[in-house]
Amino acid sequence: RLTMKQETSRQLFTMVDSQYYLPNDIGISALDCAEAFRLLSPKEQLYSHYLSRSAWYGGLVVLLQTSPESASIYVLLQRLFRKQPPAQLENVATAAGLTPEEYQAFLVFAAGLYANMGNYKSFGDTKFIPNLPKEKLKALVWQSQAFHDSPSEMEALWDSCSTLLFSLADRQKQLGLGDKGITSYFSGNCFLEDAELAQRFLDSKNLSAYNTRLFKKKSEGKTCYEVRLASAVENGETDIAVDGEGETRCGQYDFEDCVFTVSRGDYAPLMKKVSENLEKAKDHAANENQKRMLEEYARSFTYGSVEAHKEGSRFWIKDKGPIVESYIGFIESYRDPFGSRGEFEGFVAVVNKAMSERFAKLVSSAEVLLPDLPWPKEFEKDRFLLPDFTSLDVLTFAGSGIPAGINIPNYDDIRQSEGFKNVSLGNVLAVAYATQKDKLTFLDEDDKDAYIKWKGPSFEVQDEKGTFNFEQDNVLNPETGEKITTWYKGNETWDSKFSTISCSYEECRAECVGLYLCLNKQVLSIFGHEGEDAEELVYINWLNMVRAGLLGLEFYTPESHSWRQAHMQARFVILRVLLEAGEGLVTLKECTGKDGRPDALMTLDRSKIHTVGKAAIGRFLCKLQVIKSTADVEGGRALYEGYSAVSDSGSHNFLRLRETVLLRKEARKMFVQANTTVKGDSVDLVEYEGSAAGLIRSFTERFPDDAEEVEAHLLELAERDAPCWC
Repeated sequence: RLTMKQETSRQLFTMVDSQYYLPNDIGISALDCAEAFRLLSPKEQLYSHYLSRSAWYGGLVVLLQTSPESASIYVLLQRLFRKQPPAQLENVATAAGLTPEEYQAFLVFAAGLYANMGNYKSFGDTKFIPNLPKEKLKALVWQSQAFHDSPSEMEALWDSCSTLLFSLADRQKQLGLGDKGITSYFSGNCFLEDAELAQRFLDSKNLSAYNTRLFKKKSEGKTCYEVRLASAVENGETDIAVDGEGETRCGQYDFEDCVFTVSRGDYAPLMKKVSENLEKAKDHAANENQKRMLEEYARSFTYGSVEAHKEGSRFWIKDKGPIVESYIGFIESYRDPFGSRGEFEGFVAVVNKAMSERFAKLVSSAEVLLPDLPWPKEFEKDRFLLPDFTSLDVLTFAGSGIPAGINIPNYDDIRQSEGFKNVSLGNVLAVAYATQKDKLTFLDEDDKDAYIKWKGPSFEVQDEKGTFNFEQDNVLNPETGEKITTWYKGNETWDSKFSTISCSYEECRAECVGLYLCLNKQVLSIFGHEGEDAEELVYINWLNMVRAGLLGLEFYTPESHSWRQAHMQARFVILRVLLEAGEGLVTLKECTGKDGRPDALMTLDRSKIHTVGKAAIGRFLCKLQVIKSTADVEGGRALYEGYSAVSDSGSHNFLRLRETVLLRKEARKMFVQANTTVKGDSVDLVEYEGSAAGLIRSFTERFPDDAEEVEAHLLELAERDAPCWC
């Protein structure tokens, strides 16, 4: 018999190990956009189709941004399933000795790779591997029709990725920089100091890191770095300057005793296909803003120009209330361990008019609501720009995952002076926030029904000029009462200045604003919530946040003392702030569940939200805003990293609670998206069932005309950089 200590150790080993597999019963749902697509005109459908093609080709870039092996695994799966769809391959699996559970595990892994565009979870950056023996998967590959038709190619593919496919070596368990994990944004010999040096170089040349990767090598005793820009044009083809960038920045530079080379051509064949389809979409654009937007995007992806992408974003902002909404490019920097490089994503969606009207009312009230925020007006923008806020049904979202909402563009100078758009993805929300009561963890039974009822609605409610844009002698820091001593200089931006904490810090600030403003009756009224219903929605909104803070512990890695997901780190920080507020506002207790295993229970005193809760969030939000506005990096790091710390000391043992969260975690849902095909002058929408097999089919049919060509490009690009990861 096992001793109690041995049994606990065995449970913990199984629990921790399971986070690297996707469960066979993982939620997989189809994104319904049929009605929205049907209501589009033929011209709008063609516009949507070519934008979607552009997005899907660009989305393949994420394979190369995620891990050295992702592209090869993708091609291996595509070759298998194109020859034999999941239903046919099942017979092969049975003959190869796989149990039904093992074959389902393989299908779930394949679906997960497609949904995440790589073998690391897009939300949490943890590696996932097939939940079956390596030998059995090899037997399946060897007995497949794909192997029968091309044995040498399939064996070479297997050899190129099978070791890393199953490896759970410490460094390969999560994404990270240097010895903290795996990244394809930097060569394997880069560390934090290399990223910081490269950022200083980029700042000195007024170059954005968004569309770059960094490769380091030694040459003749000198440290050399290649900053490679994503572009269809490769070095040697042309070295022309892009309008708005002055002289071309491609070339070789001496900087801080190192040699930097700026080159073009990363992901070149994929960038070419992205640009070609944007040009086709332009023929079906609804107005001049859309045409100019697509021209600039295509120029950006052709020549590697972030300035051109910014110009395209300006036309995108001017395109108010389009029927078909889209955005594409190197957008979010969550997965760059340094926080400066953007992951490729592209989406195409159709406006949901009813919900958009509610958001429009909220936006029109913004100037009245802003003074309600807990900081002096000097720490706001010089001029408030009304954003475009739209609810959309997603047709296409290519990248590593699909969020429930987006606030873009991420260029600070454009957001400050020209505006931005808020996008809520309605058909994603409808699926993502469907919650089963028996899977609701860490809540009191009395809270669960209300949580399920109100979680969805609660989410809906939820420059460089050489001069200063504030009066140095008159504006005082509201935290200290002293004059402002720090600010953004030269080409510094929020991302470049705050780097590794910038993404999570900004998510935290946004979440705090949502919590604070949802207490405003005017905001609730806009969404049709009055009286008791309004108070119930406020309660669930706050309860959801504190629960999310606890669930966030899943995305903390104790070994490296690091967070793997910006949003969840932000929510943990907010939980810490609300626990610190005291007075019984939030209680968090460890207990034993009905199943005899470790559990936890958290409660929120609804009578204290408007008093203790509002005051605590208000104070914290003011600190966040002042630190961001004044570029106080030192103060920002001290504050944010302090609240982000996860330890076993203090009033709560968060390290032990993390083990409980892992024990009871639910896998994040995956989405199956439709395809579009052109038939003469019309476009057909091809939909798939919400299952692992449906998700796989959607990808094997996604590139009907040039799948083999695209896969050859992927393998070529992966092979070129293979020596860089060692």
